[in-house]
Amino acid sequence: MIENEISAVKTYLLKLQDQICTALEAEEPTARFIEDAWVRAEGGGGRTRVLANGEVFEQGGVNFSHVFGSNLPPSATAKRPELADRQFEAMGVSLVMHPRNPYVPTSHANVRFFIAKKDGEPPIWWFGGGFDLTPFYPFREDVLHWHQVARQACLPFGEDVYTRYKNWCDEYFFLKHRNETRGVGGLFFDDLNEPDFAQAFAFMQSVGDHYLDAYLPIVQKRKDTVYGDRERNFQLYRRGRYVEFNLVYDRGTLFGLQSGGRTESILMSMPPVAHWQYNWRPEPGSLEVELYDTYLRPQNWLGI
Repeated sequence: MIENEISAVKTYLLKLQDQICTALEAEEPTARFIEDAWVRAEGGGGRTRVLANGEVFEQGGVNFSHVFGSNLPPSATAKRPELADRQFEAMGVSLVMHPRNPYVPTSHANVRFFIAKKDGEPPIWWFGGGFDLTPFYPFREDVLHWHQVARQACLPFGEDVYTRYKNWCDEYFFLKHRNETRGVGGLFFDDLNEPDFAQAFAFMQSVGDHYLDAYLPIVQKRKDTVYGDRERNFQLYRRGRYVEFNLVYDRGTLFGLQSGGRTESILMSMPPVAHWQYNWRPEPGSLEVELYDTYLRPQNWLGI
């Protein structure tokens, strides 16, 4: 692997951050992303962009980071012990948007590149990422649209790619202690280094480039839906699940904290307001119970 290839990945990621921020800002009358550039003492840094107190997005962030280190943290080597004692370089764009209106889903996306090096041995590199949707009051047409775009991102790379990475997303974004998915899924992939660098990089780009196509039409369709205290309180309760997943299971959060990353940027993914309620249960026949009974269960949305 040559430095030009690594530079091409970084150039793409920086451009992707710009494109996503510009498109999301266009949905806001006045709120704008603020940028916070930071440097990591152990090597590297990044630029954090956060939008807060918007009319459409209560809070969200789109982060770019490019960091170096002498040893990969346990979250990266637990399932790949061959990576221990290797220097690493990691870069990526990660975003989470928490809308104000409970009828607009929360969304998450991430694309990333890792390379692990050791003197006298060839480097080990891979791509990872995906995007997933977390609705509070879901609409089936929105969920189908989300998955149709996810499939479009995968089709140039094989008929079976969407199904494989859709299933992986369902497995990954699952709260075992709640026995429910975080949302309605999407795509998740990791350790991708086949068939070669060019194809793996192209797939990562396709996933990154399709996020806005998947999310913006849903935002635009639902952002003006009228809601009241009931919907808002349910949104805040369900946001608690987002916090639980990120702090208990999320590999990106664990990697960032274990590798000495910038805490403010890592925890940018948390919602600005959330609450927990002891042993809460939705009312039978309600829209809230429909989320639990229909949408928080892995299923074949596109009938493939």
